[in-house]
Amino acid sequence: MLSLHNSLSFLRAPLAFLFLVENTTCRITAILLAMLTDSIDGYLARRYQAVTRFGAILDPAMDKFFVFFALIVLFIENKLEAWQALAMVSRDFFLLLFGLYLSLTGHWESYRFTSIRWGKVTTALQFLILIGVTSGIFFPTYLYSIFVLFGILAFIELWQRLKLNIKWLKR
Repeated sequence: MLSLHNSLSFLRAPLAFLFLVENTTCRITAILLAMLTDSIDGYLARRYQAVTRFGAILDPAMDKFFVFFALIVLFIENKLEAWQALAMVSRDFFLLLFGLYLSLTGHWESYRFTSIRWGKVTTALQFLILIGVTSGIFFPTYLYSIFVLFGILAFIELWQRLKLNIKWLKR
């Protein structure tokens, strides 16, 4: 359970706390290290065929913790408006709906958790926007709206995988 790739995932939690230091260089370094650990942990798990259900849940959970923590700090410092922060995490609302559906229908145990394309794209964009906001860059409204679109696309992708999973289980 505690492997090198899972340790790299866990590392994103203390990196998030670097956002408490009001220093642009420190914060950007934390974001870049979070991006690096996110890339390396998945690569190592796949490379050494050590992909586990625990790791498949831990990795995105640590991404979410990092992003949520950074967004809260930036919101408190008035560097982001509430709607911008909520738009950036709207994908997670759709994931929550999907998880709730899995639980209510009894599919949670049989569902194979793996990363999804729109999840990766959203996380990468979140990290890039965090770098920009931390650097004082202003982003247009439509850019934040893209996160809602990505959330919908992630939900559709998860739904399609669930349907395939159910067909496979019925065989």
